[in-house]
Amino acid sequence: MTNLTASIAGFHFQDLLLNAAGVHCETTEELEALRKATGTGALITKSATPKPRPGNSGLRYQDLPLGSINSMGLPNQGLSYYLDYANHYHDQQKPLFLSIAGLTQADNLAMLADIQASEFTGLVELNLSCPNVPGKPQTGYDFEATRQILTKAFTFFTKPLGVKLPPYFDLAHFDQIAAILNAFPLAYVNSINSVGNGLMIDSKTDTVMIAPKGGFGGLGGAMVKATALANVHGLRQRLNPTIKVIGTGGVQSGRDVYDLILAGADLVAVGTSLHQEGPAVFQRLRSELIAEMDRKNYTEVDQFRNRLQTLN
Repeated sequence: MTNLTASIAGFHFQDLLLNAAGVHCETTEELEALRKATGTGALITKSATPKPRPGNSGLRYQDLPLGSINSMGLPNQGLSYYLDYANHYHDQQKPLFLSIAGLTQADNLAMLADIQASEFTGLVELNLSCPNVPGKPQTGYDFEATRQILTKAFTFFTKPLGVKLPPYFDLAHFDQIAAILNAFPLAYVNSINSVGNGLMIDSKTDTVMIAPKGGFGGLGGAMVKATALANVHGLRQRLNPTIKVIGTGGVQSGRDVYDLILAGADLVAVGTSLHQEGPAVFQRLRSELIAEMDRKNYTEVDQFRNRLQTLN
């Protein structure tokens, strides 16, 4: 019997796969489909803003040969919608993550206060990395702003809290963000969000492939796997052992799941592949992961988690 279990902040997961926030999770119907899907060990809600948002207008998602490009603009039903679902969520087998992504620091703190006052006792994810809202920078790239919001949040927020991070591209930035995160009692970090502000051209029309932001959008899928692995491994090397890591980005196969675990991930989230295949993707990925573990003679993920070797 292969053991695919994991734990974060006292929550136990029988399987280690979940959706990436933003994919197949905007409505309660989509969330319920994830909960019922074979292979999911948890699910996370769409990143909520204080009030409902329609998101960016026009064509805002396109599949690509090596992944996807999107500029969704945070379409969501508003915090109260997801908090109501979370307050009535009772599936102990598949823990629920409640994600928030305010457009201002005040928005985020107000939503955290609402969650603190609510009956919800699950895991909360503060998205510091939404790259596709026109005119709004990513908090995760502003280290002082990141420190400020976490300092303020932990003066009153006592429930398990994690943060969703953008990708970093410099080892010095790994050092700097880890030093900030290590100063707080975070339950986990989720890395990475999409690689922001890519641009793809349609060869048939000589136009950009999505409408918002003049065609600039977040990249996901196979093309971001190397960046996801680097961020998961770089952060795992620098973060306190009590801060767990959710690896997100580039998952197309069970071997991709295996690689993120090898790099240090406790759980693995799936975005583009979920969008392309639907919730059935989790059963496929789980079976492929087990097959990969069998080839390596592993029966538990802890036998290879964070065991990535370097060359002499």
